[in-house]
Amino acid sequence: MSGHRETNPYFVHFSDQQPPHEVPHPRLHPQYEYPQQLPTRTPHSPPPPQPSSPPHQTRVPPPKHRTRTRPSKTDRFPPYLPPHQTQTPPPRPGPETDHFPVHQPPHHPTQPSRDEPDEPTHPSSKVRMPHQRKTPPYTWLIGVVCALFWIAVVLGGLVVLVVYLLFRPRGPKFDISATSLNAAYLDMGYLLNADMTILANFTNPSKKATVDFHYIYVNLYFENTLVSTTYVEPFKAMKAESAFRNVHLVSSQVGLPLRERQKMTQQIEGNRIRFEVKASLRTRSNLGSLFRYSYWLFGHCLIEVTGPPSGVLVGKKCMTKR
Repeated sequence: MSGHRETNPYFVHFSDQQPPHEVPHPRLHPQYEYPQQLPTRTPHSPPPPQPSSPPHQTRVPPPKHRTRTRPSKTDRFPPYLPPHQTQTPPPRPGPETDHFPVHQPPHHPTQPSRDEPDEPTHPSSKVRMPHQRKTPPYTWLIGVVCALFWIAVVLGGLVVLVVYLLFRPRGPKFDISATSLNAAYLDMGYLLNADMTILANFTNPSKKATVDFHYIYVNLYFENTLVSTTYVEPFKAMKAESAFRNVHLVSSQVGLPLRERQKMTQQIEGNRIRFEVKASLRTRSNLGSLFRYSYWLFGHCLIEVTGPPSGVLVGKKCMTKR
C-alpha cells in the first residue's frame, strides 16, 4: 500500500483502534461470555467461594386459547433494529446454558403486542331508532265504525235471545180442513183438466204475538208435475187465532208423462186420487209495537180425495217448516 494518509473518518476510526496484522477476536454478547478459568484446587487448599447462582427464571406457559385479533399493518414487517446491531437468536436450553439467564429481545414501542386487542379502526355507529309514524285519521274512523258494527251485532243477538227466551213465540201453521174435487179427467189421453177447492187453515198458536200473512202462494201437484197455482190475498191472524181461506185451484190442458197418465187413470177408476199441495208463506210476527221480525214458512200437505164430480177429502198429512 502507498504511504497516502487516509482522510476518510470511517476508515481512520478503524485503523486507529485495531493494530495491523492482528486477528480480531469475535465479540460475544456480555450475557453470553464464557466464565473465567477457575484455579486448580489442591487437596490442602481451602474451597473456593461458591458463586451465587442466579435466580431460576420460571417460564410462563403460553395460554391454550389465544384471542385471535386482526393483524395490524406493522405485523407484516420485521421489528426495527438500530444500525450495527443484529438480532441474536436465543440459545437452546442445554447443560451448558442452564445457569445463564434467558435473554429476552427488547420490545420495540412501535411493535404492537398480539395479546392486546387491536383498537377499532371504525367508530361505533349509533343505533338509530325507527321513527314512529302517526296513524292517519281515516284509519281510526274505519276502526271505530267496525267496532260499532260488531257491538250492534252482538247487542242484536242478545236482544233476540232474550225475547225468544221470554216470549217463546210459536210459528204459524198451514193446514187443509176440507177439499172439494169438482172435476178431473184426461183430454186426448194425456192432457189433464181439474177443478178443486180447498179450505186452508192458517193458525197462529202464539198467545203473545200477532202474525201478518202478506205473501201467500198455493201450488197443486200430481206426482211431480205442477198442475195449478193460485195467489191468496194478505190477511192478519190475531193471538191464538185460526184464519180460514178458500183456495180455488183450476188446471187446463196440462200434459202428463206416460207413467203419470197411467197412474191418474188407475186412481180415477179406483175412486181414490192423491194430490200434493205446497204453500209458500211470507209472515211477520209482532211482539208489541217495537219488536217485529219477518220469516218464511213452507207448508206441505198430502191429500187423498174421492173421484169427481163430488170428491171429498178422505185423508191428509200436513207439516209446516221454516
